[in-house]
Amino acid sequence: MNIDEHLRLTGRALKDWLIAQCEDSLVVGALWYIGLRLLRVPLAPLWAGLAALLQFVPHLGPALGMVAPTVAAAIHFGDWEHPLYVLMLYAGIAVLDALALQPYLMKRTAKVPIWASIVAPIVLAFVIPFWGVFLAPPLLAVVYAYKWHLEHAGRPVN
Repeated sequence: MNIDEHLRLTGRALKDWLIAQCEDSLVVGALWYIGLRLLRVPLAPLWAGLAALLQFVPHLGPALGMVAPTVAAAIHFGDWEHPLYVLMLYAGIAVLDALALQPYLMKRTAKVPIWASIVAPIVLAFVIPFWGVFLAPPLLAVVYAYKWHLEHAGRPVN
């Protein structure tokens, strides 16, 4: 392989990862919107859009995305129950996203096995503290693109 082929393969893998990340953000935003509307939190579309945008920041973004709707629920309803419901909504979305949605989208879009997209961020968090978690998803997309390329090298394209 020459440098152009390496760049093309890596670029395609990163594009696939970005598509999976965009799909994940849209689904998370939709889940937030539905949940906040059911809870009658004011400005639900704004908070859902903010949560979708913050989804691009691994681990820190989703947590930041739940602060504003929690505060809005506390101010609007003046009780502790509604902010608690928003926090419960956040926990449900976070678990669903981390254990099902992201691994599924990475498998479907970037051809990364579900087990790898769950285990790799954990392992890389120990190997490269802080940065390992951020780098795991795009790095997995590139590694599995090369793996697929090596497995199919020399085969005729149909």
